[in-house]
Amino acid sequence: MEYLLLNIITSPWVWFVAVLLFTIKKGIYFVPQNRGYVIYTLGKYSGTLSAGLNFLVPFVQSIAADRNLKEQSLDIASQSAITKDNITLQIDGILFMKVTDAGAATNNVTNYKLAVTQLAMTTMRNAIGSMELDECFQNRDVINASILSAMTEATQPWGVMVTRYEIRDITPPQSIKEDMEKQMTAEREKRSVILTAEGVKTSAITEAEGLKRARVLDAEAAKAEQVLAAEAEKEKRVLEAQGKAEAIRLVAEAEASALHVVGVQAATLEGKKAVELTLAQQAIGAHQAIAAEGSVILTDGNTGDNIANTVAQAIAVSSSLKLAE
Repeated sequence: MEYLLLNIITSPWVWFVAVLLFTIKKGIYFVPQNRGYVIYTLGKYSGTLSAGLNFLVPFVQSIAADRNLKEQSLDIASQSAITKDNITLQIDGILFMKVTDAGAATNNVTNYKLAVTQLAMTTMRNAIGSMELDECFQNRDVINASILSAMTEATQPWGVMVTRYEIRDITPPQSIKEDMEKQMTAEREKRSVILTAEGVKTSAITEAEGLKRARVLDAEAAKAEQVLAAEAEKEKRVLEAQGKAEAIRLVAEAEASALHVVGVQAATLEGKKAVELTLAQQAIGAHQAIAAEGSVILTDGNTGDNIANTVAQAIAVSSSLKLAE
């Protein structure tokens, strides 16, 4: 057994097969997705292997670096920054970046993650130094955009692209915090007073508008009432006038009808006698009325003749009415 093992170890074919397998292994690489293998040929950069099956020249070409091409996040540690109005702030953030060129990230910078982190810190201090304290709290988006713009240009030679930068927290000194809290309290009280005043103003305006509207409605109601009363009075007078006219017309028609009947009857013998009798009675009644009103009666002594003349005139009138018909 020992002899067989010794023969295998000392056999040149065994060593040839082992060297061949090792050489094949060194020349075949399977690159995962979103990875970049940086290749050196005899110590010089010659390219980057993409995802999938790749072949290398064994012992001539080698993999110098394995770069992650996915988007990565880097924490920016808390650091001090002085604002334009000389206030010291503690600021931290987070940065998102990705490697776009694995060869540049390997050959142009020693540690691209450290370089990007240090650049972000210095750029953030520069951005804070150009603003006052209130602007730093109010314009975070402006600070983020400024840092992102500066880093995009600076990291391009490194084969790194910064996709986003966000400030996570801005911490002022304790004394500044207390002053800010007092200011916030004063602002809240001010807003409360303003809102109360605006509420009173709105209430007064609403009440005045309500009174104005009520007066307008009262005036309109009084006007409408007067118009209706005038129209009612007008209608009443029109109706009264129409009633009087109708009454006059009916009386006239009745009198005309009575005269017509009298005229017709007066044309007969009996009618004439009745008319003579009626006129005689009326004449006698008239003389009696005159006598009753005074103690002295003046007469021409022809009373009987006067009555006869009155009767004759009545008969003549009756005859003329008959002829007119």
